Amino acid sequence: MLNNKFSVDLYAKKKRWKIALSIVAVVIVILSMYYTNNLVKKFAFQEQKQMKMWAEAVQTHAELMNYTEVFFNEVSNQESKRVELLAMAYRRFLAATSDENIGVYLDIIQSNISIPVVITDADNNITLAINLQKKHQDKKIFDAEMQDDFSIYPPIKIDIYGKESSLYYNESLIYTELRNVLDDMFTFFINDVADNAAGVPVIILNQTGNEILCYGNLDSEMMNNSDYVQEQLNIMKSENMPIEVNYLEGEKAYIYYRSSDLLRIVSYFPIVQIFVFTFFIIVAYLLFSYARRSEQNQVWAGMAKETAHQIGTPLTSLMGWIELLKMQDTPFIGTTEMEKDIDRMRTITERFSKIGSIPTLTQQDVVASVNDTMNYLKRRFSNNKFEFDIKTPNREIILPLEAALFSWVLENLTKNALDAMEDHGKLTVEMTEDAENIYIDISDTGKGMQRSAFKQVFQPGYTSKKRGWGLGLSLARRIIEDYHKGKIFVKNSVIGQGTTFRVSLRKTTF
Repeated sequence: MLNNKFSVDLYAKKKRWKIALSIVAVVIVILSMYYTNNLVKKFAFQEQKQMKMWAEAVQTHAELMNYTEVFFNEVSNQESKRVELLAMAYRRFLAATSDENIGVYLDIIQSNISIPVVITDADNNITLAINLQKKHQDKKIFDAEMQDDFSIYPPIKIDIYGKESSLYYNESLIYTELRNVLDDMFTFFINDVADNAAGVPVIILNQTGNEILCYGNLDSEMMNNSDYVQEQLNIMKSENMPIEVNYLEGEKAYIYYRSSDLLRIVSYFPIVQIFVFTFFIIVAYLLFSYARRSEQNQVWAGMAKETAHQIGTPLTSLMGWIELLKMQDTPFIGTTEMEKDIDRMRTITERFSKIGSIPTLTQQDVVASVNDTMNYLKRRFSNNKFEFDIKTPNREIILPLEAALFSWVLENLTKNALDAMEDHGKLTVEMTEDAENIYIDISDTGKGMQRSAFKQVFQPGYTSKKRGWGLGLSLARRIIEDYHKGKIFVKNSVIGQGTTFRVSLRKTTF
């Protein structure tokens, strides 16, 4: 009872330690997640606040640009009227008769200090030039460049002293400079939006939406991919309404933007953290389990070898005493049975001595090994309480086997089955096979077990017996799975009806 209580307590303590460590790990993960999540929320809040401030600043700037556009359009209307008035004054002045009052027209012409005017002869020679840009001031010929600059308004055909001439006029210099300033202002505004310091990804489209005017904080190589551009635009549309900007000549631009890549990456950090924590916990658990199993294996191997060594000395002495008994004139009647028991003890000693060492597997008949072991156990345990039913093929099946250790597995499974049946029952051993495996099923009609115990029964220290350390099935699993590369498991079990253990060995030739 003491051994059983100690082994059960040992297993229960180990299980409680596992649960406690798992709870501690979960608490650490939850606290870390909580702290990290708060940091991410604060960062996201600051990021959103900064992006909102940026969007408001861009919106204000866009409104200023829109106001500038309205103002410029008004100036443009006034400019057009001034140019038309000057053109009319030239027409009237040049077409006036001798008795017509031309003082008003002359005043308008003389007051012009900003509108460029050029008069040319039939050969495009410049005869008069007023208010020209610096690049045209020294020209004598009305060349193609000047014709392009003066193409806004049609020329006026005039007659000067009987010679056909042409009068060209253009927007005022002030108006032209204002237009250039506003163009530069818009270009600067667009570039400033694209290269914003807030790190906000931006795409600026033209009025029709089929041309990218500018973009910022996006992968330049990926922006050559239309699918990537469309994906980014869809994200931006889902997050924010585009900002509309009016610029010169009635054109519009639309500014699309979204949250920064850094914010999007940080938002996934808690999920990544969960995977990282989980990975390290699993690795730590596996390493801990491996180290613990290795330590247990070393302890068991050392204990087994020491047991074999301790048994060996009295066993040798007993063999000598049996030989002396055989030499008596009247041999002892129990000598034969004593020899069988000593042979059995020698087998047990051999098993213990092989624990912890890598066994040498040899080609052996597994059917014969099963029959020999089960027939021996049948002679020892078959009585009015227990019935044995052994079903094996009527032919040899040769497998790589360590007979002594394999026999130990069968003996352990059989004794566990007999203990489960207590006072009476039937033990069935059946061998079957398929193309790749040999199956040995050991079934009893005992008390059965819960499904939750199917794996626990192979844990060191787990036992339901009144006496025992709970090592038999653990060693059996090591012999089958580690040494023979097979499998051992609970095939099925029903409470009150019995349990079936299965040993599976591959038909592999080493």
